[in-house]
Amino acid sequence: MIGRDNEIQALRSAMDSDKSEFVALYGRRRVGKTFLVSEFFNGKFAFHHAGLEGASRHETLASFREALRRQGRPSCPRLTSWIRAFSELESLLEGLPAGRKVVFLDELPWYDTPKSGFLCAFESFWNGWASLRKDILLVICGSATTWIVDKVIRNRGGLHNRVTRQLPIAPFTLGECEEYARYKHLDFDRKQIAECYMAFGGVAYYWSLLQGGYSAAQNFDRLFFGQADEMRHEYERLFSSLFKRPTRHMEIVEMLGRRKVGMTREEIVGLLPEGSGGEVTHCLEELCDCGFLRRYSMPGTLKRGAIYQLIDNYVLFYFQFLKNRKGTDDRFWSLSYTNGTVNAWRGLAFERLCLWHIPQIRAALGISGVLTDVYSWRAKRGEPGEKPVQIDMLLDRGDNMIDICEMKFSGGEYEIDAAEDRKLAERVETFRRQTRTRKGVRVVMITSFGLKHNKYSGNVQSVVTLEDLFR
Repeated sequence: MIGRDNEIQALRSAMDSDKSEFVALYGRRRVGKTFLVSEFFNGKFAFHHAGLEGASRHETLASFREALRRQGRPSCPRLTSWIRAFSELESLLEGLPAGRKVVFLDELPWYDTPKSGFLCAFESFWNGWASLRKDILLVICGSATTWIVDKVIRNRGGLHNRVTRQLPIAPFTLGECEEYARYKHLDFDRKQIAECYMAFGGVAYYWSLLQGGYSAAQNFDRLFFGQADEMRHEYERLFSSLFKRPTRHMEIVEMLGRRKVGMTREEIVGLLPEGSGGEVTHCLEELCDCGFLRRYSMPGTLKRGAIYQLIDNYVLFYFQFLKNRKGTDDRFWSLSYTNGTVNAWRGLAFERLCLWHIPQIRAALGISGVLTDVYSWRAKRGEPGEKPVQIDMLLDRGDNMIDICEMKFSGGEYEIDAAEDRKLAERVETFRRQTRTRKGVRVVMITSFGLKHNKYSGNVQSVVTLEDLFR
């Protein structure tokens, strides 16, 4: 299994525990949650069932009954309620030999159909039976992250503080994607792997669609622009699988897709119909929980002025190249590989790639053990004629230093010329003046292939390369 070391350790600890354990896994669609559980337990479950998307209460109970009959309760009667369903599950588990009994309920949010009484019965199963024993390992999983978080982890009723281990399943890092590419015999160099990451992120299923024998560009043509175009229609499926009513979420995401640095809640509410404020707050929280957005505050501002920024690689690629696509050439990417639009996308996508690899950047700078806050920053309106200043990544360090990070994607060593050197100096000066910081300020260049040595390169204090991000 690639990566997932911390998650495997947590599952192993839960398996070896001397008490019943309740483990909740959650993460966005296609990230590899079910695969992780199935591989770790090698399919050896006392009971396993997966919810059915869009099914009615009757259909879900019928499916649950068939799973019970196949897995040890052949005489299970017709189930008319979830209370009865969990009673039958208890009887199945009580009849098994002594030892750890793993119950895996996959896609749990889909069990909770309207007026089904599922959540009440589930609470009763755990609180009134499973938690009182010492041999049950209950594992729940679901792509509808917000349901898992709201209904189970942050539950204020019978499930309050009942989850013993929370496992948010994050996308793969660049290094893990490289390992997966080797496993699939993809003949990609690190530049091609980085470009795939810029479009797919670290979502395991998306990477599984890549085929060996093709370049990264040819795979893009096949998956995004060809007749198969498996990834072109993923956008609608993605949001409908995560949210019961995704319309507002999609409106917010599209709005943020047009604003590179992000927007405040108040700015978002101002562009939506009157009375949307409470709904927007909830949607923003859910989008952050699912990893589509990052929330940050600029230095010296209050939490209420937080900025929300869209950082999902696939969604941003979709907005840039697929949402309003009018062309029909299925070789679009190969033929457009060097044009200005694609190169501009690479520059912005590389910045998002860096935001997904903050731990690797900190390690390359030797500050992994230093308390560090990560911000973006934009200058207040300055003097007439003064150019606006925006810093996309700023590392505010606990050792009394601030790193202003410039992220540049290029085909070779990045060269700073006189204009770029002047621009960097102006950014530092504007930042110092407007924030009135007393900390030391350094310039860090994060580039694909390093910095070309010339008379201006000495004004950069540290350089981080694409190689560092793979570690």
